Amino acid sequence: MTAPSNAAVGRKPVVTLRNALFVLAGLTLVAFPLLRPGDQYHQTVLILIFVLGVMSTGWNVIAGFTGYVSLGQSAFLGIGAYTVGLLVHKVHVSPFLLAPLGGIAAAVIAALLGSTIMRTREHAYVIITIAFLFLMQAIGLNAPAFTGGSDGITLPLPPWPLDIGNMPFYYSLLALMLLSTWMTWWIRRTKFGMGLVAIREDEDKAAAIGVRTSVYKVLATVASGVLIGVAGGIYAYFLTFIDPRGMFDILVSVQIVLATLLGGLGTIWGPVLGAFLVVPMNEVTNDVVAAQGVHLFVFGLVLMAVVMFLPRGLIPTLRGWIESRRGGEVAFERRQAVARVVELTAPPATAGRFGPRASESGRPLLQVDGLVKRFGGLTAVDGCSFAVAEGSLTGLIGPNGSGKTTVFNLVSGMMRANEGRVLLDGERIDGLQPWDRAYRGLGRTFQSTRLFPKLTVMENVVAPLKRFQWDLLPADAVSGREAKRALELLDFVGLADFGPQPAWQLSFGQKKLVELAQLLMLEPRLILLDEPAGGINPGLIERISDTIRALNKQGLTFVIVEHNMPMVLELCDTMLVMARGSVIAEGSPDDIQSNPLVLDAYLGEDWNREAVDEEASA
Repeated sequence: MTAPSNAAVGRKPVVTLRNALFVLAGLTLVAFPLLRPGDQYHQTVLILIFVLGVMSTGWNVIAGFTGYVSLGQSAFLGIGAYTVGLLVHKVHVSPFLLAPLGGIAAAVIAALLGSTIMRTREHAYVIITIAFLFLMQAIGLNAPAFTGGSDGITLPLPPWPLDIGNMPFYYSLLALMLLSTWMTWWIRRTKFGMGLVAIREDEDKAAAIGVRTSVYKVLATVASGVLIGVAGGIYAYFLTFIDPRGMFDILVSVQIVLATLLGGLGTIWGPVLGAFLVVPMNEVTNDVVAAQGVHLFVFGLVLMAVVMFLPRGLIPTLRGWIESRRGGEVAFERRQAVARVVELTAPPATAGRFGPRASESGRPLLQVDGLVKRFGGLTAVDGCSFAVAEGSLTGLIGPNGSGKTTVFNLVSGMMRANEGRVLLDGERIDGLQPWDRAYRGLGRTFQSTRLFPKLTVMENVVAPLKRFQWDLLPADAVSGREAKRALELLDFVGLADFGPQPAWQLSFGQKKLVELAQLLMLEPRLILLDEPAGGINPGLIERISDTIRALNKQGLTFVIVEHNMPMVLELCDTMLVMARGSVIAEGSPDDIQSNPLVLDAYLGEDWNREAVDEEASA
C-alpha cells in the first residue's frame, strides 16, 4: 500500500478548516434573522449580497468557465423582475410562486441571445452584450402600455405580519444563492463543464475533440441566466416597485464583474466571496459620498486595482500562498520527465473497435481529392489528392512549407478548402464542422501540442465527446465512468500517475502522449499525427513509436507528418511525399528513398511541375 504524500497529508487540515469555515458561515447566515429579527438594515444588506451572489455565480459560468465576458448580465435580473411584475396583476397569486416563471423567461431570452451572438468572440461579444442590456432598457422605457414605461410597475405588499419582516425574502434568496453555487460546482464536475473550460482555453481545439461549441455556449448562456431570472422575480417583490432604469442598470453589471474578479474568476466560491465584499463597499460609498455617478468611478478604481494587484482573485491567490507555504513536496517540473514504462497492450475496451488491418482490407478509409487552399495570392495546397488505406500507417513527408499541416487542417475542419473533396469511409466530410468529423471517427494532434493548460491531465482526457448525446453532458467527469475510462487510457500511455497535475507542468513529450490519450477517448478510426516526435526528449521517441504500433495492431489508421526520417521510415508502411502543395510521390519507404523526384524536392534542385507530370504519366 502506497503511503500518502506529504502534499496529501498537508492538504487534509486545509480542507478540514475550509469545510469548517463554510459550515460556520452557513449556520451564521441561517441564524442571523432569528437572533436579530429587528435588524432590518443588515438583513437588507445581506439580501442585496445574496442577489449579487446569484448574479455573480451565474456570470461565472459564461465568463469564468467558458471565457465569454458579458457586460449585460444584469438584463436577466430585469427580465425576471418584469415577468413576475406583469404576471402578478393578471393571475393574482404570490410572486414567490411566479418567480420560477421569471427564470423560464430569462432562460428563453438567454437561449435566443446565445444562439444569435455566440458566433462572435472577444470584443464584438462584449459590445453586443452591452447593447442587449440597453436594448432591454429601451424597450422597458418605450413600451408604457406593456411595461409601465418610466413610471414603472408596483407590486403588492407582502401579506405576512410586520414582525416577520424580510425573513421570507432573506431565506429564499439565501437558498437561491446556495443553489446557484451548487449548480456551478456540479457543472464544473460534468462533461459539459469540462467542455466549457476547454472552450475557454482553446475553442478551436475543443471543437476538434468533439465539443459542439455552438450548443455548449448556448447552454452556458442559459445556465448563467436562469437563476438570475428567478432572483429577479423575488427581488422585484422585495422592492415592490420596478422601473427600467433600475432593473437594466449597467452599474449592476459592473458590480457582477467586480465581485467575480475580486473573489476569483472560474472558482466556485469566489463570486460569493466577492459579493460579500462589493455590497458593503457600495453601502459605505453611499454613506460617505452622495454625489451621482461616484459609484461607477469607485467601482472602476477598485476593478482596476483588482486587475493590477489581484489578477487571479482572492481565493486563487490565497490558495497559491497556502500551497507555497505547505512545502515538503518535490516540485513537479523536477520529477523524471520520461513516462514510466508499462507493457503496451490494446487500449482498454477498444479491441476490435477500429476494424481490420490494411493487409486484410486495403480499402481506402480517407480519400483526399483535388484539395486547394489559397491565402490571398499564396496557394498553400494545390490540387492535393491521395488515399489512405484502412488500418495502415501512412507517412506524409515533404520539405517545410510544402502544405502538410494545411492539409491536416483541411481534413480535420480547422480550415475550409477553396476546392476539392474529403471523404471518410466513402462519406464526404469537407462540409462538416470539426466536431461532426470527430463523431465520425477522425482525430488529430497538433505540431505544437494544444492541451488545455489550466485543466489537469485527467480533465484533458475526460473533456472529449465521442458523440453528441444529451445524457452524456451531465455525466460525472471526475469520478464516474468517463473518468475511469480516461484513467485507463492514461495508464495505457504510461502517465496514469500524472492525472491530478495541471497539464502545463508536463514536459513536451508527455504532452504529446496525453494528447494521444485524449484522442483515444473519441474512439477514432483515423488519427492525423502532426510531428509526434518533434521537439521531444529522444528517450520518448521510441515510447511514442511503440504506442502507435500497439494502436495500429488493433486496426487504428494513422497518417503521420514527421521530419524525423529514421523514425517515420521505420514506422510507416506507406509514404506520401508533398511539395509545393501537392503529392508528388507515393510508395513504400524503400521506393521513396530512391525516388529522384523526392530527392530533388528535399534538395531543392531541378524540381518543377513538368517533372511531376512526366513521372505521373510514366
